[in-house]
Amino acid sequence: MAPSCLASPAGAVLCRPRRPRCRVVCSAADTGGSTEPAWRSAAGAKNAGRLACGVLAAWAVASASNPVIAASQRLPPLSTEPNRCERAFVGNTIGQANGVYDKPLDLRFCDYTNEKTNLKGKSLAAALMSEAKFDGADMSEVVMSKAYAVGASFKGTDFTNAVIDRVNFENADLTGAIFKNTVLSGSTFDDAKMEDVVFEDTIIGYIDLQKLCTNKSISADARLELGCR
Repeated sequence: MAPSCLASPAGAVLCRPRRPRCRVVCSAADTGGSTEPAWRSAAGAKNAGRLACGVLAAWAVASASNPVIAASQRLPPLSTEPNRCERAFVGNTIGQANGVYDKPLDLRFCDYTNEKTNLKGKSLAAALMSEAKFDGADMSEVVMSKAYAVGASFKGTDFTNAVIDRVNFENADLTGAIFKNTVLSGSTFDDAKMEDVVFEDTIIGYIDLQKLCTNKSISADARLELGCR
């Protein structure tokens, strides 16, 4: 069943499928194909929505230059800082959504299993998380823009109300992770393990949703919740 869409005050188009419980917004890649001006078309409102998505697409291209997210990018040497894993408890206080930092937040191979207090609400923008363990951790309300989490483990991790933006989860283990009311935009899940993942009221772009639905490990119930076809 086709989603119903409304224009938000910010100009983006918010679409909610009629049955699924996730919230779908227009993706940066969803620019539409029509070049006919809105005032000449009977579907002017629809074209206006496409225009809004086109603006978002231009923003995404301009902001995609951060090398952290690129799977082929050569990563820096592992930090020799003695307390580098504890830096996650402070987070990236500079970068926020754009992933700018004074020095890399290197959490590779760190173990945060069942960490219930110190990660909640932290900004882990542009963090290097390869092979780290976050199993059972409370990562609700975290900001993980442009993080590199290839091969990391997030089994049963709680991402409620988090912002998961342009994160590379390739080959990560997300079994049983909770994405409740989570912004899940521009992230990649190639070959990630996603059995029993909870997608309740997840906010995700339409194009991002299409890519996510290609992951065959997502359960039938979760696919229904997402609106995968």
